[in-house]
Amino acid sequence: MTTAVRLTADKDTGVAVVTLDRPDRLNAVDLTMRDELCEVWRELRFDDSVRAVVLTGAGERAFCTGLDRDAVVPQPGSPYMADDPLLRVGPKSNDLWKPVIAAVHGMACGGAFYLLGECDFLVADTTSSFFDPHTSYGMVSAYESVLMALRMPYGEAARMMLMGTAERISAQRAHDIGLVSELTGPGEALAAATSCAAVIAGYPGEGVQGTVRALWAAREQAVAAGFAQAPHLIALGNLPAERQAELFTARRTAFRTR
Repeated sequence: MTTAVRLTADKDTGVAVVTLDRPDRLNAVDLTMRDELCEVWRELRFDDSVRAVVLTGAGERAFCTGLDRDAVVPQPGSPYMADDPLLRVGPKSNDLWKPVIAAVHGMACGGAFYLLGECDFLVADTTSSFFDPHTSYGMVSAYESVLMALRMPYGEAARMMLMGTAERISAQRAHDIGLVSELTGPGEALAAATSCAAVIAGYPGEGVQGTVRALWAAREQAVAAGFAQAPHLIALGNLPAERQAELFTARRTAFRTR
C-alpha cells in the first residue's frame, strides 16, 4: 500500500526518521498524510527504542508546501465548529515529548509551519527557503503566524507573513535570525540533523523528554492564547473559497529572496 509518510528507525542509535513522502506534490499535506503523521507520532510515543526523531521531506524541491489545495476538507454546518485540518498534525499536538529535529531543504511554506513550529530545532541546507502565501490569496495566516512569531524575531515573522508570495527568506537569512540553528551544504541537512539526534538519543531519555516538555511549557500558553483567536480571525478575514482560487490561479511567479 502506498503511504504518504515513511518511518525508519535505527535501533542502534535510537534515532527515527519521519519522511513526508509526496515529492510529486512537493510534500503537500493531504488528509491521508495528516492522518498518517498523527499515527506515526502516537506510535513513537510507545516505542522506547526510539529516543530522538528527525523530520524531513522526500525529493529535492521541498520540505513541505502546506495543505494540498486539492484536499477536500469536510466542515460541520455550524460556524462554531470549523475544522482546521492541520491543527493536530505536529508531534507536540500528539503528546510526543521526544525531541524532534527538522531537516529542511527546498521550500517550506504555509502549512509546513504547523510542523516546523512543533519541532525543537531546525537544520537546513542552503537550498532552503521559507515563506507564507496566505495573504496573497486572500487568507488569514493565523495558526502559522502564532507558531512562527515564537520561533523568530517578531518583525521577521511579521514581514514573512505579510509579504506573502512576493518574498522568501533564504536559508542564510533564516540562520542569521535564529529560525535555523545549523546551515549545511546542499543535501546535507538530513545527515547533520541525524547526527544531532544521535547525540541526544545517547542521553538518558527521562531527562531529555523532561527538558523538551519544559521548553514547550515556556511557549504553550502563548500558543494556546493565539490559537484561541485564530478561528474568529479566519472567519472574518478569509475571502470566499472561489475568490481565493481565482487569486491562486492568477498568482505571480516573480519573488524576491532575501
